[in-house]
Amino acid sequence: MPNGTRVTLEPAVIMRLALPHLIVVAGLLFCGCKKQDSASESTNTNAASSGSGSSGDYFGAMTKAKKAAEKTVGAAGVNQAIGMFQAQEGRNPANLDELVTKRYLPNIPPPPAGMKYDYNPQTGQARVVPQ
Repeated sequence: MPNGTRVTLEPAVIMRLALPHLIVVAGLLFCGCKKQDSASESTNTNAASSGSGSSGDYFGAMTKAKKAAEKTVGAAGVNQAIGMFQAQEGRNPANLDELVTKRYLPNIPPPPAGMKYDYNPQTGQARVVPQ
């Protein structure tokens, strides 16, 4: 073909080429969805008949994960503010309240229930630890 020559396909040719591919893809999707649905139904049936309390395990795990995330997010935000303080002031804050007075944080985020911040001014690291 010479440069600049454009090839156009008629809609009938496009349908003849694309239709078999679409049928195969739709069949694979249909088969894949059917297997997944039947597997989840058998799992649900087994859980309901055994009465193992797996929903309690799920909610317990979710609660534990939420507490871990709260600890990480709170300490990460405080440590980020400490890093900004160090970069601009050239030293570690004497205590966490100095982050608020110098406006690196609007307030110290409250730690999760039963936890507290442990700040080491020598290292400039804040951790969330049990009270």
